[in-house]
Amino acid sequence: MMPIGTAVHERTLSLCESLNYREWSGYYAVSAYEAHHEHEYNAIRNAAALIDVCPLFKYRVTGRDAARFVDRIITRDVSRMSIGQVFYTPWCDEQGKVIDDGTVSRLGEQAFRWTAADPSLRWFTQNSAGLDVTIEDISEQVAALALQGPTSARLLGAVADADIERLKYFRATSGTIEGVQVDISRTGYTGDLGYELWMDSGNAVRVFDALMRGGRPFGIKPAGMLALDVARVEAGLLLIDVDFFSSRKALIPSQTYTPPELGLGRLVSLDKARFIGQQALAAERVGSHLLLAGDQDHDRKDEQHGDGAGIDDHLDGGQELRVQGQEEPGHAGQVDDEEQGPVDGVALEDQPGCRADHQRRQDREGDERHDGTRSGGMGTGDDGVPSARAGSSASSISLV
Repeated sequence: MMPIGTAVHERTLSLCESLNYREWSGYYAVSAYEAHHEHEYNAIRNAAALIDVCPLFKYRVTGRDAARFVDRIITRDVSRMSIGQVFYTPWCDEQGKVIDDGTVSRLGEQAFRWTAADPSLRWFTQNSAGLDVTIEDISEQVAALALQGPTSARLLGAVADADIERLKYFRATSGTIEGVQVDISRTGYTGDLGYELWMDSGNAVRVFDALMRGGRPFGIKPAGMLALDVARVEAGLLLIDVDFFSSRKALIPSQTYTPPELGLGRLVSLDKARFIGQQALAAERVGSHLLLAGDQDHDRKDEQHGDGAGIDDHLDGGQELRVQGQEEPGHAGQVDDEEQGPVDGVALEDQPGCRADHQRRQDREGDERHDGTRSGGMGTGDDGVPSARAGSSASSISLV
């Protein structure tokens, strides 16, 4: 089956000089706009990068029992989630093995937006039995753009009619850009200061144009999957089908992992209401941790910043893939603002995540010079970078 274009494909195609695309969940995704991804990576780390993340699977959960349903699926404690808060979380099968990971945004008392790397509607529907809940696949109706980098806050402040200055880490707000209604979350997959914007697919091009036009004084560049992959490896962020397999895709038992084995034990709240996999995880309790090569170095930096890892700032007795809660060594920059106190109430102009990230890179480069190796340890393609973003294949497509 041939991939199709995303909601902003007409813009990414005109900007993609290399015509180097890959397939991601049935869509064309730019691998690199130029012959090499270096300039795009530099924009992520030193200016602002605009990334098309429309192929993410997105779901809207509403209804009288919406909160109960979400709490039944994920390992985090939804009762501790406030409106406007975003959780990064895994969800598991009955054996406590990770099926997928993603973000859940609480848009109202009984309204949630859920993102996933793999299709999840069937699993969600099967496990909603007995609850008054509506689960909608809004993947095609809602477009998503990631604006990442140290100048992203000032850029958004200049083009968006929204309270960006007071938007905390792993929180969401709403506003308008070029007259288009957008939801804005202070989240990302790069380990830098960044935001993700959610809008109706029919208006995505207008928002894309407004960001590119208004972002010129802030050094904005469009960035593809190769630059994003390098950034997420540096931040130590997990990628499904590269760093771990979904339990639904595993061919043998050794290819399945529990959250603690992936360094996500802090995102598991065993004392909350019953959830899928709870009994198995309680029985395991203490186990081995298959930490990424960069994780331990990253954890030493977690308490120094609030924006450095693309993971949320709240843990609920367990933990998620962001920057929060300290029961055990965790995954790239995750801390729970509920358990540990806020880590995100930092003035945007201070941009602590950027400084911490720069220090992490210096520390890592020093380690590499010392032992002659390179950290990361993740699946790479022929060009030496991770093969694909979540949900995408490793293949590259050239539109020539």
